Amino acid sequence: MPVLLQLDSSADLEESRSRSITRAFAAGWQAAGAEFTVVERDLHLDPLPHLPDASLHWPVELRRAGSKPPIDAVRLQRELLDELLAADALVVGAPMYNYSMPSSLKAWIDYIHVPGITASYEGSARPLEGRPAVIVQSRGGSYDEGSATEGWDHGVPPLQLILGDALGMAVTVLTASLTLADDLPGLADRRDRSHEELAMALSRAAELGTYLAADVAR
Repeated sequence: MPVLLQLDSSADLEESRSRSITRAFAAGWQAAGAEFTVVERDLHLDPLPHLPDASLHWPVELRRAGSKPPIDAVRLQRELLDELLAADALVVGAPMYNYSMPSSLKAWIDYIHVPGITASYEGSARPLEGRPAVIVQSRGGSYDEGSATEGWDHGVPPLQLILGDALGMAVTVLTASLTLADDLPGLADRRDRSHEELAMALSRAAELGTYLAADVAR
């Protein structure tokens, strides 16, 4: 039974564009057949505690002698790792907050990036190698090449580094920019582009969800 893990982290529960796009992706995934299931984890409504002990960055056999991380944190990390490792695909809602990702999403990354378990350590296998990971980013402004804000996006690059380079997942990024164009007078002239990017992202997400579901089923 193919499983999609859907992560959301937006603090906006009513009008979040990242949430609307992850929902469109999940709907596309489920449209592939009744057996295509979705496991949802809302990192905003059910936030993870910050990593309480540095030893949790490592598997048990690689921790320093005498390390004793809290047992509840060990259990939570195991739950998060098992949930991710059981997923055939991943979609991550990653709105840009202050030019980076929400802290709730960063906490999840800290728990699941573990050399020797999800990432390679001294040549060990990466169990998530090649599995699809779709990053859905929404951002209030634009960060076009040549603009004054070019290079200010520090939300997607770390996710690409962890999920793609470290875990070996096949990463796709869907972006909806200028989400504040309807609210800020200074961006009013870009409202059409804002709406077009959202429509394109929603359409692409639904198509990609169905395509990746079919690919997983092959």
